[in-house]
Amino acid sequence: MTGKERFYATVDRRPVDRPAVWMSAPVGEELTNICRLYGVKDWHELQVKAGDDVYAFDIPYDSGYATSIAAAFDWYQNGSNVDPEHRTLTADGCFKDAEDPEDLAFFDWPDPEKYIDREECRRRCLAAPEDRAVLGQVWSAHFQDACAAFGMETALMNMAANPEVYQAVDEKILQFYLRANEIIYESTKGHLDAVIIANDFGSQLGLMISRQMIHDYVMPGAKRMIDQAHQYGLKVIYHSCGAIFDAVDELIEAGADVVHPIQATARGMDPRRLKEAYGDRVAFCGGVDIQELLPNGTPEQVKAKVRELREIFPTGLVISPSQGVILDDVPPENIRAMLEEGLKI
Repeated sequence: MTGKERFYATVDRRPVDRPAVWMSAPVGEELTNICRLYGVKDWHELQVKAGDDVYAFDIPYDSGYATSIAAAFDWYQNGSNVDPEHRTLTADGCFKDAEDPEDLAFFDWPDPEKYIDREECRRRCLAAPEDRAVLGQVWSAHFQDACAAFGMETALMNMAANPEVYQAVDEKILQFYLRANEIIYESTKGHLDAVIIANDFGSQLGLMISRQMIHDYVMPGAKRMIDQAHQYGLKVIYHSCGAIFDAVDELIEAGADVVHPIQATARGMDPRRLKEAYGDRVAFCGGVDIQELLPNGTPEQVKAKVRELREIFPTGLVISPSQGVILDDVPPENIRAMLEEGLKI
């Protein structure tokens, strides 16, 4: 099977010669370290040489103050703290004191048409080897952005006490991402296989908000974005960190094809439990613990975990780290060990 064929079969929970594998995205110094280990110069060359089944690319976005679509909104109105590395959800956002929708009028909502480079988006997509599944990292984290827009405490209080103003902000964010994703999907039509969409609503111990609030305030927007991707024939990997076992039903009902990332050390996220509860209804991605195992384990321990995951999920799991990115506390040798064991036929 090619990587593309294996990815589609894994996502559809059909038989495979081996489960699909995705290295995930090393960032910062970690990218430099893994490139050095593999003897390559950049992420493109690394993905080609690593030989996993998924080729991912970031969206080319530059508004002058934001160079990542994952940090497109200047919630702090000071030109800072908008890059993904330094952004926080807990600091007070510019809508902290908003009491009704009219109080939102001062904000200059960005137009993605101005800041997404269509040709570069297409070029990055077409850079993928033909035998790989091509993944666009669109993220589109409308819940997290709404939390940052108010400051998380204020946002969650508004869900309960002032839903009108919360939903007004959420709707504007959704409109931005739906338009941005339309630009991306049109630019890459016929060449893109899947996208990853994200909203973190889990903590280490459980859901950050009630399942009912997830149903009321997170899933309607998630479903709109999932439906849009499906209209372009794309598979949707839906990301939420944390202990989200009790919300997986919500993701399935919203149409997610893959639930990411199986944060293995979070409460209730044991892979066997997930397989037994949901394995006939949705695929998963992740499972290789990035909190303890990948940073602190040995290559042999990493390989043992991959073998365990392959036994639990002969299909229906894209083996990958249990996070959306790989940070620089992970020895590059452990990523190589994960790939080597995962890629064995």
